[in-house]
Order: sequence, then C-alpha cells, then structure tokens
Amino acid sequence: MRALFWLLDTVISLYIWALIIGAVLSLLLAFNVLDTRNRFVWTVADFFYRVTEPALRPIRRRMPNLGGVDLSPLVLILLLSALRILLAEIQVGLMRGGAGW
Repeated sequence: MRALFWLLDTVISLYIWALIIGAVLSLLLAFNVLDTRNRFVWTVADFFYRVTEPALRPIRRRMPNLGGVDLSPLVLILLLSALRILLAEIQVGLMRGGAGW
C-alpha cells in the first residue's frame, strides 16, 4: 500500500515540475528568448504543451480574464499540492489502523 502512495506522490510531483517547466517555456517563447524555428525547442515546448494543456484548459475556462496573465498553472499547482497533502494524511490514517477513516 505504501508503494502505491509513493507512486502517486511521485507522479504528482513530476506533473508539478512539468507545469513549472511548461510555464517557464511559455514565458521564454512569448518574449522571444527561445526560437520556435529551432526543432529541439519546438519539440520540447510542444511536449510540455500537450502534457499540461488537458489539465489547464478547464481551469482557464472558469477563471476570469486577467488581461493576458495566465494564473491557471498556479491554481493547478496549488490543487495538486493540496492533493499530495490529502494523500499523505490518508496514508498516515491507514498506517495507524484506519482510525478516523
């Protein structure tokens, strides 16, 4: 059971890093620091877009327009962090014998 919680925590942590890298790449592309004509840059940016966009799209639809500032990665990171805390609490509760769960 502990391995399952470890795996879920690791996957959530990796996805949080993917969100951070995707947001940084997006900023670098927006300010023309990176050139999308470079095949490697385009491939990496496309990968992170495809990985993160399905989770970010529903959040973007529900958030108000903030004048070009996209806070959806921050919202998703906060939600995933809360999920990690919840999973840790569930794991501790199960290790104590299920008291309170």
